[in-house]
Amino acid sequence: MEFIHQPYYPGETIAAIATPPGEGGVAIIRISGDQSLEVAAKIFSGSIFSYRSHTAHYGQIYNSSGEHVDDVLVLIMLGKRSYTGENTVEIHCHGGSLITRKVLEVVLAAGARAALPGEFTFKAYMNGKIDLAQAEAVQELICAKNEKALGAAESQLKGSLSNRVLAFQSTLTQIAAILEAWVDFPEEGLEFATMDELDQDLERTAKDMEKLVNSFHNGKILHDGLSICLIGCPNVGKSSLMNALLDKDRAIVSPIPGTTRDVLEDHLRLNGLHIKLSDTAGIREANESVEQEGIRRSKKAMQEADLILLVLDAHKGLEKEDQELLKQVPFHKTIVIWNKIDLNPRNLPCLEVPFLVHLSAKEKIGLEELHQTIDTIIWQDGPPSKEEILITNVRHKEALIESIESLRRVQIGLRHQVSPEFLTLDMRQSLLELGKIIGTNISEDILSAIFSKFCIGK
Repeated sequence: MEFIHQPYYPGETIAAIATPPGEGGVAIIRISGDQSLEVAAKIFSGSIFSYRSHTAHYGQIYNSSGEHVDDVLVLIMLGKRSYTGENTVEIHCHGGSLITRKVLEVVLAAGARAALPGEFTFKAYMNGKIDLAQAEAVQELICAKNEKALGAAESQLKGSLSNRVLAFQSTLTQIAAILEAWVDFPEEGLEFATMDELDQDLERTAKDMEKLVNSFHNGKILHDGLSICLIGCPNVGKSSLMNALLDKDRAIVSPIPGTTRDVLEDHLRLNGLHIKLSDTAGIREANESVEQEGIRRSKKAMQEADLILLVLDAHKGLEKEDQELLKQVPFHKTIVIWNKIDLNPRNLPCLEVPFLVHLSAKEKIGLEELHQTIDTIIWQDGPPSKEEILITNVRHKEALIESIESLRRVQIGLRHQVSPEFLTLDMRQSLLELGKIIGTNISEDILSAIFSKFCIGK
């Protein structure tokens, strides 16, 4: 179901189940809009209009025929003191799927409209409770896969990214005002700042914005996690390594070459991050059609992975097929692993690769070294600090890049003494792109795309 926010009717009363589907102790039905109290008053046994804001009250829900539906708690939140910035009523009922739907049906029959995905947060945005970057942080908070991603989402929800963007806007608005003044009053000889000073201010701001763009690498890892692909020739111990990393028997381990015929996936937490781990079919020359398809999928998984673990058999040494694989992998995202060191291998060839680990998957020797090497590749400049502002959204990254490019054109114009009226166009474009991040300049289709990703009830 796609969320289309147009037309928007301020104060329209909507309702939805705000808790996940399934059975539980309590479920919450949220009602928001100008008629929230009237809707609740039709179905609740208590005196809704006499309740103070942010108070909870016990009572019963009745349908239009006067039949008892459930015993509930009702929470009242009035006006700007609610999440949406409108009168809001939450009904806390028993958590079974059937009873929750029955209570919602009663609410809708009393005059509320079924909410669309993300519509409560959209109301909060439209009513000035949060900006667009904070609204997106709500969804990222819900979907966070690890503690670091949760911290990044909380920071954005508190306004860290928005405040940084507002600071950029403040600086650029002052520069834009000077350029506009030169255009409007060319004969006055106004000297608010020299062109060199404006160029320096633009350079500092552009570099700060570029630093924020560069944080997307770490932000994306926190938000999306990583995909790690195990590749290698048959019987080098890929499945054993997968089981060792997962700490469970997930993949079949067999001395028979070609046991794994397809890409086998599982998930784990490693060094605080969400990891999708893929075990692939052994790569070798094969005539059998099923094995050929497995090898094709292995190569595809290798191309798409964020990180590759290329497993070699230390007992056998480097064979021809291993050498061919070494020619195919991108070394900037590959850890080469000599496995089976418990078999006391000798005279292993020296491999000129940036990341090399010796381990025994069977005996779980060397796994800690592998974990540390994964960390080294992931965090190019060290893991982010708790105070660091990270962008995790590709939309924000693209808007920042467009804004920076406009600033760079202004700088080039200043250095070549281009007429100010041409420079003001790029300054306005730069500010327009920044406004897209926090929602001061945003198109209807972008709003629809953003809020359509939310769950119903949020």
